[in-house]
Amino acid sequence: MPIKLPSFRPRRDAYPPDLWTKCPSCEEMLFNKQLDKVQRVCPSCGHHFRLSAAARLALLLDHGTFVERDAGLQSVDPLGFVDQKSYPDRLAAAQLATGMRDAAVWGTGTLDGRPVAICVMDFGFMGGSMGAVVGEKVTRAAEYALAQRLPLVVVSASGGARMQEGTLALMQLAKTIGALERLRAGGVPYVSVLSDPTTGGVFASFAVLGDINLAEPNALIGFAGARVSAGTIAQELPAGFQRSEFLFQHGFLDRVVHRSELRGEIATFLGYLVPASRRNGTFADEPEPLGLPSFRPLSFLSNLAERVMPSEADAPTNGSGSHDSAHEPAAASQVSPESGAARRAAVAASLPAVPAHDTPEAAVPDPVEQEPERAPEGTVDADAHDAATPERPQDAERG
Repeated sequence: MPIKLPSFRPRRDAYPPDLWTKCPSCEEMLFNKQLDKVQRVCPSCGHHFRLSAAARLALLLDHGTFVERDAGLQSVDPLGFVDQKSYPDRLAAAQLATGMRDAAVWGTGTLDGRPVAICVMDFGFMGGSMGAVVGEKVTRAAEYALAQRLPLVVVSASGGARMQEGTLALMQLAKTIGALERLRAGGVPYVSVLSDPTTGGVFASFAVLGDINLAEPNALIGFAGARVSAGTIAQELPAGFQRSEFLFQHGFLDRVVHRSELRGEIATFLGYLVPASRRNGTFADEPEPLGLPSFRPLSFLSNLAERVMPSEADAPTNGSGSHDSAHEPAAASQVSPESGAARRAAVAASLPAVPAHDTPEAAVPDPVEQEPERAPEGTVDADAHDAATPERPQDAERG
């Protein structure tokens, strides 16, 4: 008589399919509820899983303080782009999967009691690609931070510009950079957090322009892929050159921060980076203007040269000078004591005062007044020649 064995229900029917998650680094099976309690960081190897925008906001901001702005912005299909799917179908699928209208969300909240403007990207929405809506939200976040004098925090997670929007997506690089440059000129701090991955046009524009650039451990950060980069320069690149630890060792990042310490690290930086407040068109932290005329270096040097150097009319010349001795035979004799005194007075006025000496002013020789008058070139002064020639004994006996 055959033995009838009891039937068992399949395990997949007894447990939900998303109960466990396999770590891609150490391949350990992790219980999802336990993984959420440790902020989705593998307790065995420290691998940082990707976070959604909502989880990132809950991690950084104080509970219940986030207020979203411009939530109704949504991408359109200006190019009529179609690949395997039409662009509107891809947008609808991403919106259904993530519950977001686009790959970025921005608003205001408090971080450790400090009000901030924050913009967070979600890689789950079409790879976090930057289209017109993402660029507009980053720009509006920067402009609002500048107007309200609030620190700006941007968390990047993107694969680059959105190809379905073509040139419109590429133009977001210039728009976001212009807004951040106005923010920097206004003295408002900007903290950029680079998560895994941050590549392409987002890396090339606003992600690396922060006053402080932070990154999570082992995050992929770079403009293009490793194979494309190596093929472009025709050289073999070192292993891990696009990871956050490598970039930190070579000075590209300021800190590599564990996810559990990220909020406290940003709060510490915001305690030092205080937005400058404006008053009457100037920053209140700047010293008051002294009301002095503006310094013009060329005018200063020209005036100094006119005071110190003799003018062309007062400069003595000799036979080998630039003046023609035939037309000005007695140029040296035309230098009067008055011109020398005026030149000395101008030089003395341009120099700082010095203590007086015991030597009287009359005892100081005047090089201009003691200069003998010279005869025109080609003639000989008999009196001067006789005075310069020593008397010989033979002439004295004859006399």
